[in-house]
Amino acid sequence: MTTVNILSGGAAQGLVRGLAEAFKAQTGFGIDGEFGAVGVMADKLRASTPADLVILTQALLAKLAAEKLVAPSSISDVGRVETALAVRSRDPKVTVKTEADLRDVLRSADAIYVPDTKASTAGRHVAKVLDQLGIAYEVTSRLRIFPNGATAMCELATSTAARPIGCTQATEIIATDGIALSGPLPPGCELVTMYTAGIAAQAVHPKEAAALIALLTGADQKDLRQRMGFAS
Repeated sequence: MTTVNILSGGAAQGLVRGLAEAFKAQTGFGIDGEFGAVGVMADKLRASTPADLVILTQALLAKLAAEKLVAPSSISDVGRVETALAVRSRDPKVTVKTEADLRDVLRSADAIYVPDTKASTAGRHVAKVLDQLGIAYEVTSRLRIFPNGATAMCELATSTAARPIGCTQATEIIATDGIALSGPLPPGCELVTMYTAGIAAQAVHPKEAAALIALLTGADQKDLRQRMGFAS
């Protein structure tokens, strides 16, 4: 089966998966590609990895358009995603309303599951928040860092730690079996990121890529986007 190739931030993986059947019915095409830390995906596009469609943060996609790697006229907003906390489904959710609450929760965790702290949106933010809270050095040994949020959340689901917690994009938490969304980060520590989609300049299937963008962003998929953790 012919496929549209995607390079995407992990935040959009659940949404894309949820639209795969509708896209196949509409176009006859499947969906293939990679999902991961946005910085890694951008570098793959720069290194000429074949791609028809790119789904990354708004700021990063704008840079790629300026580098003539994405068609500017094709760029459309998919939705905003919060960085949030996650717990195993069998564990009680944590209530974090203030920076002090967050500091206490992270200090009490014996394992903290996060995505790449240099290349991923959520991972970079986690590193910043730990510095902001003044506990970066204290919890460094408890950080469990993985290439992307999806992998980090899968590892959290099977963690044998006594009091583990995770932090990544809400969409990645919602899409992972065995864990539960515990809530967004508190005021002063929050991060809401707009994700956008665009057609790669070297797309082999630009027509089908445009059709997938229409599905991702269409009004008739608003409920699915919200269930997957995207806000309008």
